Amino acid sequence: MKKLILLIFIAHFGLAQNFKTVKDTAALRLKVEQMSKTVNSIESDFTQEKNLSLLSEKILSKGHFVFKKENLLRWEYSTPYKYLIVINKDKIWIKDEKKTAKYDMNSNKVFKEINDIMISCVQGNIFKSGKFKVAYFENEKYYKLELTPLQKNMKESLKKINMYFDKSVTSVSKLDMIEPNDDYTTLEFINKKLNGTVANNIFTVK
Repeated sequence: MKKLILLIFIAHFGLAQNFKTVKDTAALRLKVEQMSKTVNSIESDFTQEKNLSLLSEKILSKGHFVFKKENLLRWEYSTPYKYLIVINKDKIWIKDEKKTAKYDMNSNKVFKEINDIMISCVQGNIFKSGKFKVAYFENEKYYKLELTPLQKNMKESLKKINMYFDKSVTSVSKLDMIEPNDDYTTLEFINKKLNGTVANNIFTVK
C-alpha cells in the first residue's frame, strides 16, 4: 500500500539532460523558501506517465490538482480511470469508481509520512525536512533539486526525488519519484494558476 500511494503521489524521473551544478546554492535555497512562503494555493492540470520495467508501454494518466495552505490537497484522476485522493489536514480520503476509504493521518504513520512528503514537495520546502541529502542543478529551463532519502525505511521504497522549478521559481513544475529498481513515474503540472480563490468544500469527500 505504501509503495502504491507513493507511486500515485510523487512523480517524474528527470530525463532532461545538460544539467550542471548550481554554484550559488544559498541563493537558490532562498528563492525556493520565498516561493513556499508566498504561494498560498495552486490549481493545475497534470499529466502522469508511469514507466515500469515489466511493461513495454508507458501508462498515461491525466487529471486535476489543487493545493491550499495549510495542508489541503486534492488529486483527481480523470483518464484513463477515475481516482480521487483528498488530504484535509489530518484526514485522507481515497476514492475509486467502486468505493471510498477514509484514514486518520495521526493513527497511520505511513499516510502521515506520505502526506508530509507530498505537501512539502508542493510547497517547495521538502529539503528543509532533514530527511534527504540535497544536490542542486540547473539547465536553461529548470532548476533541479535532487533529493536522496537518508532514512532506511524510506530507502526501501524510494531511491530519489527530483523537484523541477522554472527559472523564476514561481512554483514546482515537475516532480520525480524513482524506485530502487529504477521504475519511475512522471508527473508534470500544466495550466497552473497560483494564489487563486479555492473553496474549502472541495477538500472533503462524501
